[in-house]
Amino acid sequence: MSAADLVARAESVAREGAEAIAAAGSLDALADAERRYLGRSSPLHEVREAIKTVEPAARAEVGRALSAARARLEELAAGRRTELEARARAASLVAERLDLTVGGRDYRRGHLHPVTRIWRELEDVFVGLGYRVAEGPEVELDWYNFEALNFPPGHPARAMQDTLYVRLGEPEQVLLRTHTSPVQVRVMEAQRPPIYVVAPGRVFRRDTLDARHSPVFHQIEGLAVDEGITLGDLLGTIESFVHALFGRDVRARFLPSFFPFTEPSCEFAMTCVFCEGSGCAVCSRTGWVELGGAGMVDPNVFEAVGVDPERYTGFAFGFGIDRLVQLLYGVDHVKHLWDGDVRFLRQF
Repeated sequence: MSAADLVARAESVAREGAEAIAAAGSLDALADAERRYLGRSSPLHEVREAIKTVEPAARAEVGRALSAARARLEELAAGRRTELEARARAASLVAERLDLTVGGRDYRRGHLHPVTRIWRELEDVFVGLGYRVAEGPEVELDWYNFEALNFPPGHPARAMQDTLYVRLGEPEQVLLRTHTSPVQVRVMEAQRPPIYVVAPGRVFRRDTLDARHSPVFHQIEGLAVDEGITLGDLLGTIESFVHALFGRDVRARFLPSFFPFTEPSCEFAMTCVFCEGSGCAVCSRTGWVELGGAGMVDPNVFEAVGVDPERYTGFAFGFGIDRLVQLLYGVDHVKHLWDGDVRFLRQF
């Protein structure tokens, strides 16, 4: 072959090799292309061996063409190898990655528990009425839970509370609070009137679990102490709360009752939201659903915390948050709220 033929052959091999290297989709395919176009059996090696057959004056031209073709293919192969190795590393990282996401791939956004949701709505309602939110301990002293609230030792009303006592201090002096009313006492000890507070929280009683009762449940307590407060202010406050939470069409009613820490005392109920007052199984065919108790603060309670009952009057009210959730969402058994069954909780 002439020198011109060998130069043309080297350039042709360079073009073919460049196409093969660019088309290589894996490191193995690239290695095969390098063997075919740069190895000892490649066309370029044949050109190199044929240089000695041409005239000495033309060998330099063929050598330059051969070197250019080899350098071009080696440069393209190195670049392609870098791309393929990077792609292989990325694929390996994806294949070997550990998924540490909580809940795995079936992730669902959570939401507030229905009791927490209604708790916050109640706080918003009363804050809008001018009250502030107060808190107190769940493990309480007998004096705050009973005695300061006009439950003297041996009072028969203590039997209504089914108390859970804690083995601390003197016997039957430390307990799990049976209602949120102790917060009233602590607030009145720490602050002089006027006082307008609500105290939501968890309470404990030795109740047998049934559709509407649980040993652990939630209450919200309200207290207003000021000069000139009357029973009419209490009734108006409860009616405003009922309208704010359930709408203007729902009515509230009040029936005489007894609580040691209020006098006079009453129980308040609202129109059944399920039958709108016509009577159904939820309201025992009465058209009314009981919410809680209320009354004017007993003067003995004021004297226990150093508030002058001749100058100040006040009212208190309280009701169960869990019961309210059952009414709002039609939950037939209170245990459903605390079973932790996500199939139930996802409905809210």
